[in-house]
Amino acid sequence: MELQEQVSSIILQPESEILEYKAVLPPSKSIAQIICSFANTNGGLLILGVSEIGGLKASGLSEDFRATSITHKAIDLLSPRPVADYGYVEYNSKKLFAIRVEKSPVVISLEGKIFERRGDKVVQTNPTNNIFQAGGYDKISAINAILESLKSSTTGSKLRLLEHYQSVLKMIDNLKPLLYPENPSKFTTIKEGKVLSRILFSSVVDNFETYLSDILFEIYLAKPDTLKSEQMVKVEDVLNCSDIQDFITFWAKQKIGKLQKGSVKGFIADNKQIKDLNAINKSVQDDIERILQIRHLYSHRNGIVDDKFLKYFPVGYSYGTEHQMSIEEVLDKIEYLAGIIHKIDDAVIFKYNLSTL
Repeated sequence: MELQEQVSSIILQPESEILEYKAVLPPSKSIAQIICSFANTNGGLLILGVSEIGGLKASGLSEDFRATSITHKAIDLLSPRPVADYGYVEYNSKKLFAIRVEKSPVVISLEGKIFERRGDKVVQTNPTNNIFQAGGYDKISAINAILESLKSSTTGSKLRLLEHYQSVLKMIDNLKPLLYPENPSKFTTIKEGKVLSRILFSSVVDNFETYLSDILFEIYLAKPDTLKSEQMVKVEDVLNCSDIQDFITFWAKQKIGKLQKGSVKGFIADNKQIKDLNAINKSVQDDIERILQIRHLYSHRNGIVDDKFLKYFPVGYSYGTEHQMSIEEVLDKIEYLAGIIHKIDDAVIFKYNLSTL
């Protein structure tokens, strides 16, 4: 059966094991997960450009970005490559994009992860093992449970952040002799432990920034008109990108510049897509800026307090002294940043109708 004919025969039926809709164009990795799940179950059809808000309807898919190229990238991420047919189709004068996947005789994986269909849901069948050591610090497993609970109806950007935070928890659990040999609330006195603690905390904050860059990418991809601005772009930068998806990735990373310099307020002011969500109030912005300053101190000053740091922390610290965080404080920051991301993610999904996993 031709792709156009198959879409016409099944469109607007409820989502199922063999049928899924997305209103907008998801990132290539999200598409790869869906293709992988179809291939590992009974095959299926993904139709882009169908909205589920207020009932199923064909809303159409913007042609500003090339769905064919992004789908090709998605398939390239899979091993081995599944059999799939894809292209633009029409329904009620609306242009849609459909991807038909054949059932695979062998297991298909995405970066070592295996996905299958459970009804209309994509499920990973070989989830990362996050079992912690017996008798370990119970706060680690408690925060891990919170992170796991936040994985429902999430963007790909948020899921990657949560999985990274869970890997940090696992490292903290495994490195107890170095990171908190006496008590999680006490600073380690072991030199290697101090270095590792700074690296782990910096990684937590770096991935918070990565999430914001990634979610901008998802917004740009789903809503091409939000990419338009009066900001100048160098022709060289455009030519250095292999395609529009690479340019969007580049542009989203450029937007994160002010945040990396410790100005979350400047980042929000410069990015209407985040500002209009009203998901981060002034108090939270101030908290994030202080967290960014600690990361900056750890990354660039080996934790030695400088004048810039004292502007954000005028009380309790002295110039030239070593700043340290207990593992308990690091865990608190993981939980706090994950909560902020959860709030942003929910707001983004609602406002821009982003695809969820």
